[in-house]
Amino acid sequence: MISKRINLLREKFSTNKIDGYIIPKNDEFFGEYSSQDRLKTISNFDGSAGLAIILKDKNFLFVDGRYTIQAKKQSGKNFKIIEIHRFLPYKIIKNLNIGFDPTLFTEKQLKAYFNNTSTLKPISKNLIDEIYKKKNFASKPFFSLNKKITGESHVSKIKKIIKKMEIHKADYIFISAPENVAWLLNIRGHDNPNSPIPNCRIIISRKNKIFLFVNKKKVSKIIKEKKLNDYKIIKPDNFETVVKSLKGKKFIIDPLTCSIKNENIIKSKFKIILKNDPCYKLKSVKNSAEIKNMINAHIEDGVALTKFIFWIKYKNKKKITEIDAEKKLEKFRKMNKNYLFPSFNTIAGAGSNGAIVHYRATKTSNKVIKTKDIFLCDSGGQYNFGTTDVTRTICFSRQKNSIKNIFTKVLKGHIAVVTTNINKLNKGKQIDIRARQFLKKDGLDYAHGTGHGVGFFLNVHEGPQSISKYNSVKLEEGMVISNEPGYYKKGHFGIRIENLVFIKKHNKNLNFENLTLAPIEKDLINFDLLNKKEKEYLFKYHLNVYAKISKFLNKEEKKWLANLI
Repeated sequence: MISKRINLLREKFSTNKIDGYIIPKNDEFFGEYSSQDRLKTISNFDGSAGLAIILKDKNFLFVDGRYTIQAKKQSGKNFKIIEIHRFLPYKIIKNLNIGFDPTLFTEKQLKAYFNNTSTLKPISKNLIDEIYKKKNFASKPFFSLNKKITGESHVSKIKKIIKKMEIHKADYIFISAPENVAWLLNIRGHDNPNSPIPNCRIIISRKNKIFLFVNKKKVSKIIKEKKLNDYKIIKPDNFETVVKSLKGKKFIIDPLTCSIKNENIIKSKFKIILKNDPCYKLKSVKNSAEIKNMINAHIEDGVALTKFIFWIKYKNKKKITEIDAEKKLEKFRKMNKNYLFPSFNTIAGAGSNGAIVHYRATKTSNKVIKTKDIFLCDSGGQYNFGTTDVTRTICFSRQKNSIKNIFTKVLKGHIAVVTTNINKLNKGKQIDIRARQFLKKDGLDYAHGTGHGVGFFLNVHEGPQSISKYNSVKLEEGMVISNEPGYYKKGHFGIRIENLVFIKKHNKNLNFENLTLAPIEKDLINFDLLNKKEKEYLFKYHLNVYAKISKFLNKEEKKWLANLI
């Protein structure tokens, strides 16, 4: 099927006078999750990040270190798999005419990928859509969040954006990322799987005029609720007409999410100021209301996960598969009335499947979980009102000392992160070193970052902050971030321990505080490798888990959890 689609695409090359075509993961809204996955359509690869390039006689799939094993399994028959951090496309592809859809790329992306080594040709019709008819995604109206939930009104947030515009003497700003419009207007939607994102864009003038680009049916309810009657609601197709009718000189656009098509429309009339959308930074720092809601969501999520861990370790009497486990965890989450849907596709990998960093169980890959297996489960939920993400590695029998030693070194890295003095080390790249230090002593490492930012009832992966080898964003009070070191032995097992944490100020000191409340697998720990402080941390962590969630557990679950302290 995939090879047939590739051939159909190649038939379009001569008409469009191109030697190749680029297919990204993202849709025109540049979100991580989309109901329209053209990359999967042409390559069968369903990871959350990637780029395919189809040439007349070769096909390349560029992925990061999280996805190399998965990409080889899913797409290796038809594509050469390249790790993008080792070889950017321009190092392999030179002096060709490459076609692309200008609604799916930013200027910044294409410069990074091709470095002017090939001629890039914009093609107005998406060639994947021409060869494969997509299913229409059922669209629902947007909904609004009140100030009690968000902690700040949309009016206050817009004033902050206008102040940023005044610094640059800009007449307009284009908020092109829907996640930022969601934060700014305190609205959410149903346009993406896994995230309550409302697909829309907005232009704000320095004089506080608002142009919202969206289908009017989607916002008719929130216009009444939020009293947005003075907003101009415009069909997305009329973007160019509106831009050309505006008066002024300077326009701020976001180089991360303003497509080449929209940039060219704005550029035709205005002087462009390239600045990262200020919403990214503003929304990364959660206020007290958002933190309170996140804490509540994590108590509810912790109950579900703790029940699941107890069940799969001690109560499950059947032979179950990875998909069975995934469904059972979802059942526990659904017991809570505030649970809405998963915040990403659950990763439930037994044995060798756990070594695939972002594994997704399918009918063909689905394994029965055996007693000797290590089981890696990475999952999360969207709740009213909070986003969760947690990984636990579980065992069902006594494991070799070599495996326990690795798990313990991952745990030591996890503890080193959460106990960081952020007054001294306030950048992700500094903290990333702490996470890897114990593995590195044995020549071991993992091919992903140690932590990513998380949105408030928005995207589970949200910057600009992260804990990685390259991130220099200063960590601030109120930021939420994941703490997830790991280790993966190809063909054997995967280990990852992930909690979400937030940054809290106490007597002028900035420290991480755990949001995630679920037990860590003690049967995989070699306690001889832990020092006194690490043992004390583990004791206090489990004590806190018990204090927060035990009242929601049955007698058996409560007794088991108490014994972990």
